[in-house]
Amino acid sequence: MEIAIILLVAVIVFVIKSVKVVPQQHAWIVERLGRYHATLVPGLNLIIPFVDRIAYRHSLKEVPLDVPSQVCITRDNTQLTVDGILYFLVTDPKLASYGTSNYIVAISQLAQTTLRSVIGRMELDKTFEEREGINHAVVAALDEAAVSWGVKVLRYEIKDLVPPQDILHSMQRQITAEREKRARIAESEGRKTEQINLASGAREAAIQESEGQMQATINQSEGERQASVNRAQGQAEAMKLMAAATSSAIATVAEALRREGGMEAAGLKVAEQYVTAFGQLAKENNTLILPANVSDIGSLVASAMSVVKNTGPRQN
Repeated sequence: MEIAIILLVAVIVFVIKSVKVVPQQHAWIVERLGRYHATLVPGLNLIIPFVDRIAYRHSLKEVPLDVPSQVCITRDNTQLTVDGILYFLVTDPKLASYGTSNYIVAISQLAQTTLRSVIGRMELDKTFEEREGINHAVVAALDEAAVSWGVKVLRYEIKDLVPPQDILHSMQRQITAEREKRARIAESEGRKTEQINLASGAREAAIQESEGQMQATINQSEGERQASVNRAQGQAEAMKLMAAATSSAIATVAEALRREGGMEAAGLKVAEQYVTAFGQLAKENNTLILPANVSDIGSLVASAMSVVKNTGPRQN
């Protein structure tokens, strides 16, 4: 009975030691009698107890590795403290087990040495501008060396680039001066643009004003010319009307002189106008020029009538 119990316990222990369940995204390395035997894949696996043993357990997931910060010397002999993070994964569990004693330490040390080498070829200002290039250079160097370790380096990212405090102060002053310079340049450009706009506006206003004055002068000249034409036409029409009226009046007078008693009426009119003119002459002038026979109005009228007869219409 005791033997059966012992055998049952031995079988249970043998089964427990023989069955291995590997989790997803993991790989276990089996050694048989101290030598590599197999790689167990995720799921249920069987081994021989006391002959086979699980020597290494690897995770096949992507692993972030914090690379310790270090002081690097740039090309212009400036100290720079650099801190980064590395991402990798195990692609070959067998090489990761036997290619190096500790692939994590190997990757971390190689990342540090490669980073010092890359930064040593750059000046301080370039290290801040070429962070992407530094990352690619470190990844390329690590990926080439990590092939024999069964590891694939995916990417490297610089977390911090910290120069000394005096360099930081100098950089801050430089940045401030650069910003002030850009501000002064922008202000001068604004003033320049403003002056150009003002000059352009003044020039356009002067052009518009001169064109307006020219148009006003043209319109005024045209108006004056038209007014002169209208006045000339009006004067011509007035002269025509006056000539027509004079002609009609002369014709009427001539017709009246032909009638009976016309000459006597003309003589009476002449005498009347003579008396009126003589009276007006006394009012308008202080000096009077009198004819010698001023008392003989009849002779004066007779003389005037003789002129009328000589210049009037002739009787056939």
